[in-house]
Amino acid sequence: MIATRTLPRRADFPASGSTWRADLIAGITVGVVALPLALGFGIASGVGAAPGLITAIVAGIVAAIFGGSSLQVSGPTGAMTVVLVPIVAEYGAGMVPVLAVLAGSMVILSGWLGLGRAVTLIPWPVVEGFTVGIAVIIFLQQVPLILDVPHAHERNTLTATLHAVQRADWNAAFPAVILTIAAISMLLAARRLRPTFPASLVAVVTVTLLAVAFKLDVPEIGKLPMSGLVAVPDMPPADTLLKVLPAAGVIALLAALESLLSARVADGMSDSRPTDPDRELVGQGLANVASGMFGGLPATGAIARTAVNMRAGAQTRMAALFHGLVLLVVLLGASRIIAVVPLAALAGVLMMTAIRMVDRPTCRALLRADRSDALVFDPTAAMTIVFDLVRAVELGIAVAAILVLRSTARASTVREESVAAHVEHLDDLAVRELLHEHVVVYQLQGSLFFGAAQRFLEELTALDEARVVVLRMAGLNVLDATGAHVLAETVDEFGKRDIAVLLCGVRPQHRRALRTAGIPGPRLPEAHIYADLQVALERARAICHHEPDA
Repeated sequence: MIATRTLPRRADFPASGSTWRADLIAGITVGVVALPLALGFGIASGVGAAPGLITAIVAGIVAAIFGGSSLQVSGPTGAMTVVLVPIVAEYGAGMVPVLAVLAGSMVILSGWLGLGRAVTLIPWPVVEGFTVGIAVIIFLQQVPLILDVPHAHERNTLTATLHAVQRADWNAAFPAVILTIAAISMLLAARRLRPTFPASLVAVVTVTLLAVAFKLDVPEIGKLPMSGLVAVPDMPPADTLLKVLPAAGVIALLAALESLLSARVADGMSDSRPTDPDRELVGQGLANVASGMFGGLPATGAIARTAVNMRAGAQTRMAALFHGLVLLVVLLGASRIIAVVPLAALAGVLMMTAIRMVDRPTCRALLRADRSDALVFDPTAAMTIVFDLVRAVELGIAVAAILVLRSTARASTVREESVAAHVEHLDDLAVRELLHEHVVVYQLQGSLFFGAAQRFLEELTALDEARVVVLRMAGLNVLDATGAHVLAETVDEFGKRDIAVLLCGVRPQHRRALRTAGIPGPRLPEAHIYADLQVALERARAICHHEPDA
């Protein structure tokens, strides 16, 4: 049972002191790295710093306990902020926890249904396309924050950024711009240091000290609300729930996809047991439900934090659990310090995160490898930036599906075979000449489905003269109802010209589709369907001699 397999086991939590020490060090390290990201993504999503931190704590701990990857670190991510911004603009911040619960429930269900491996069927150009689009939007989202221009009612990030640039008081915003540039410069300089070095935290602390030392008048995070953190979200009316269900579905898909990709990265960097994708989905779903119940955001596995966790020496899932506990200590004991952090510092961290999200070698390879990949990648990225992630994913998958169908249709062929090659063993020269003159053999290969059916019909019925047509169908991988219907039309078309049709090598799994088209039946009896080509050719000889069916 999948439901039983997705439950935590005693073996997940070893009692060895050496692993606990290594996991504690790794947990503290990744907690320090995650702190500014959690705060920044909370603010960028439009719900505030506290929910971002709560998400990292609650989702991080729950996913560590129930997830299928022993080294994955979960929390708020940039991709989620892109989905949430238009939701917050239209429905308010109170809808975000509801979406977390809805999406989490969907992810849990997908794990119980064993869909863990099915999520990875989403084409890679779609994934890279919306990743690039997300990176651009995360970068642009920071501009209104830096310039201190409200954009609560702007659903589109690109529009909000343009309006912010137009309406900004550049003299007042100058200190924040300088602090942002300082944060980015420090992060760029820190790229040469060890991956476990908490460059983001150092940049935030340094920029905060500069702002305090020079008494700069810049926007700050502000006081974190400590009351009402554990609150079940109010369920909106049914009509509102129906409106946000597509967004919840995209959040669920994004949570599943990003988490499984992150887990795959962890598997590649570790010798530990491979991730159980179904258990990972259940764990991430529970993490999202728990985050929503605490007033947090939707969460996913975070690739960068997972990589830091592993490079810091994590041995078991206890490291991710410790990471959540470290952030909990920060929330309870350092909220006053967090309150004075300039938004410009977090903006610089998130801008740098956006830059790092774009895998330039992979993008170049996608654009150069195949024209069809570019046709998926480009509109997905553009749609993410101009409209939203929901439409981008829908468009990307639709374009990819159309291209796959076109490619499959083009790979499907109708090839005429030489009858002489199949009858040269016959001793009777007259029979050989009769078959060669009046019988045509076609080999069907590939897929006879709705995308290729019309071309099959046109190619087959282009035949001018023959008494018998033999269709070899053993090479058909797919035969759907449309393909079977077109095959029946082909039989009818040949029948109008007094050309008999014989089928040879029909696969058992294709019989059902043929029956929906009336084959076998009056238009093509069972006596005209054969397993062996030689038997079919013998029947073709009999038809040419006007012999009745056996």
